[in-house]
Amino acid sequence: MLTETDRKFLQIAYREALAGFDEGGCPIGSVLAEGDRLIAQGRNQRVQRGDPIAHGEMDCLRKAGRQRSYRKMTLYTSLSPCMMCAGTIVQFGIPRVVVGENVNFGGNEDFLRERGVEIILAGDRDCIALMQRFIEEKPELWAEDIAEDQES
Repeated sequence: MLTETDRKFLQIAYREALAGFDEGGCPIGSVLAEGDRLIAQGRNQRVQRGDPIAHGEMDCLRKAGRQRSYRKMTLYTSLSPCMMCAGTIVQFGIPRVVVGENVNFGGNEDFLRERGVEIILAGDRDCIALMQRFIEEKPELWAEDIAEDQES
């Protein structure tokens, strides 16, 4: 169930995604929070930094710095997490993930659920529309981001 706190942090994740899009990158934003307290926020920076693993969730977690525990935290992401980000969520023991959208990309919700992570699917219209626009306008960049081979 989506709470007001969830809506607030998901909106911040969306704004990070929009900033990434405006910078010419992939529009995926993320927030890490503990209850009402914002820990960090980030966005996909693969294009901007030339860093293949600078996904939105990874950028956010990097900005959060070292944490003693993630057991009371929620990760918010504008797009369903890829396998790399899902693995990091499991590795860090983040118990709850709020996903803005999984219409344009069905990530790894089942993988996360099977490992005890609570997944909240928000179906956020803004997140869906932004990702759809990105996929339509920059299909090659999208394929690169999800590691789809364009040469087959």
